[in-house]
Amino acid sequence: MDEQKNRVLGYVQNFAGCADKEFKMHFILEANCPFDLANTGHPKDGAFILNPNQPIENQFFQIGFLGTTPKTVEISLATSFISPEQAKLNLERQAHMDFSATKKKAFEKWNAYLNKIQVSDSDASKVATFYHCFYRTALFPQRFYEYDENQNPIHYNTTARQVAPGRLYTNNGFWDTYKTVFPLYSLLIPEEYEKMLTGFLNSYRETGYLPKWLSPDERGLMPGTLIDAVVADAAVKGIGTNLMTEFQEAMLKAATTQSDKENYGRRGALDYNKLGYVPASYHESVNHTLDYAYSDFCISAVAKTLGNKTLQKEYEERSKNYLHIFDKETGFMRAKDKEGNFRTPFNPFSWGKDYAEGSAWQSSFAVFHDFLGLKEAYGSDLFLAKLTELANTPPKFDVSGYGYEIHEMSEMAMIDFGQIALSNQPSFHLPYLFQYAKRPAYTEVLIKQAVNQFFNAGFDGYPGDEDNGSMSGWYIFSTLGFYPVTPGSGEYVFGIPAFENVRIELPNDKVLTLETANNTPAHQFVKARFRDKEPIKSLFITHSDLIRGGHLKTTLGLVPEEREITQAELPFSLSEYE
Repeated sequence: MDEQKNRVLGYVQNFAGCADKEFKMHFILEANCPFDLANTGHPKDGAFILNPNQPIENQFFQIGFLGTTPKTVEISLATSFISPEQAKLNLERQAHMDFSATKKKAFEKWNAYLNKIQVSDSDASKVATFYHCFYRTALFPQRFYEYDENQNPIHYNTTARQVAPGRLYTNNGFWDTYKTVFPLYSLLIPEEYEKMLTGFLNSYRETGYLPKWLSPDERGLMPGTLIDAVVADAAVKGIGTNLMTEFQEAMLKAATTQSDKENYGRRGALDYNKLGYVPASYHESVNHTLDYAYSDFCISAVAKTLGNKTLQKEYEERSKNYLHIFDKETGFMRAKDKEGNFRTPFNPFSWGKDYAEGSAWQSSFAVFHDFLGLKEAYGSDLFLAKLTELANTPPKFDVSGYGYEIHEMSEMAMIDFGQIALSNQPSFHLPYLFQYAKRPAYTEVLIKQAVNQFFNAGFDGYPGDEDNGSMSGWYIFSTLGFYPVTPGSGEYVFGIPAFENVRIELPNDKVLTLETANNTPAHQFVKARFRDKEPIKSLFITHSDLIRGGHLKTTLGLVPEEREITQAELPFSLSEYE
């Protein structure tokens, strides 16, 4: 307690996992009137004393206020993950701002972000849902750095347990956010994206590996090392180009070595490098294999931007490792033992064990960089047939891999969208895969149905976990009419837009406007697309094309538009297969 300044100082220890077992969040409260200490827990010499005989989580302090002036009590709060002194410095920086001024500043900052995309539509509920989602895309990752007395960014290194220079970020699962959040940042706030990249490099410098799931430091959750996709997407879009040499080094370390700490790097990396797949003895081995193959593609994409053709070619070949676990007989990706035998018995509806938050149905199409290669493995007609079966098979599941029903199973059943579990991240891209099968009408009707039925601006506004902005990002892209199926390719796959008019404020004072004609519930198909009055035949649009601004017009129709689709009009795929 600092009674002269009406301040309370302290710290909170409340984390699920951290390299520093004494990790603290320091805080300081300052009021505009004296504190009433009568019910505080008997402070001694200005400090609150905990009862050592009671669990700390059961102890708290109640603080009141003396007098009737002012009638409104105003409290300023500052926190720091670094030190009590840093918390005081953070407080002093805002000491001259009252509540109204602070609220006004926050409003202005949020409004500046939300105005980057301005949507208008005759259906006001759709507009409300859009912004209900849009603001959530800017909540994660969170800054884990502060500014010292000279306004230089500093952070607490939980591994070395000391203060370090530079930026750091926390509360982000790359397994979720690489799909939608970072691609959205690449369009709207590439300068912030680059700052985040510097923070992710600091994680690598301090732990030896790029982060996978930060909360507050590395938790090692979920398969893969999917920050690789965040890096590759930045590289091909010209974001953080001066950082890419070190990022390539970091990505290669994870690809070629195996950490003795399970939280870091690729689990089963040595077996993957030897066999071409992660064997079934590893939990969620199918998803590890598929994610590592995609990460290998991401390494090749970064190598290409750096002019390293040898490395590019090597990792392009490695990225085809997904074929090792493809079982053509069943049409699913399946777990293999070290001898190359598929695990038996096999049930494509069984969740868990070999698969992450899904079954063979949701996991078997996670070949983001090479859908035409997967199409070739199936055979063209069988690829389309399997996708159609995916959409039409009832949302049943077998809990045996988990031993009980997890909420993702319940949510898939609740939305009743076949085996396309849009209630969870592994299925985000699935409706768009019909574009690769030359059936854009199938994609369009699925997307229109999903955005209208599964999202709203209420408390039940999502079909499943929102997960660090990723679910919101899916809605944002899907209602704009294009979606980043393959981060690291520099392309977005067309779907079907949901708003009559959209204005997107891009970097460098560019503006992209979107117009949708015949935008009614009955018009479920795209009849024609135009870029500045020029017809668009391709099923994708590039990032470089989007960021130069201009006008995109989409005309919707009541029936599917039938036409021949050429190889050149298909979205990116590493393999070329007609």
